[in-house]
Amino acid sequence: MQPEARSQADVILNFWFEECRPWQWFRQDSRLDQCVREQFGQLAEAAQAKHLIAWETHQQSALALVLLLDQFSRHIWRNQARAFSGDQHAQRLSQQAIDQHWLESEPQRARRQFWLMPLLHAECLETVETAIPLLERWVDDATADVARRNRRMLLNHGRYPWRDRALGR
Repeated sequence: MQPEARSQADVILNFWFEECRPWQWFRQDSRLDQCVREQFGQLAEAAQAKHLIAWETHQQSALALVLLLDQFSRHIWRNQARAFSGDQHAQRLSQQAIDQHWLESEPQRARRQFWLMPLLHAECLETVETAIPLLERWVDDATADVARRNRRMLLNHGRYPWRDRALGR
């Protein structure tokens, strides 16, 4: 991996895990959205266009890529279909982290949580069901409870209704 790419990945990880507070991760905040858009909008676009594939081969840069595709996209394109455009790619990277033992080698719970977050966000019942025991083991019961609520929503509706407006359905 090129030093510049490693540096960009480090900036993403530092921003999310050091500069942001955990309460910011899950609240709608237009100031944080704007900050993420300004600092990382071009990288998120590159990630969605699959221009950062080289990042997938290293644990730290792959986690940064997951953040771009799964979390930052939701801030940059809030209430737009594009907010979810990177979901499948991020889910594939989550599975890669499991398969390559990156998840279990990660000592920080918060980083393990965001490795698994794309699975929790999936609108596929099987994927969310797969995430629940992983979240219980590697993260915490509260996050696993979110996945359980998502599972119930998928069982009842087959989708996440809160995305309907953004996705035009």
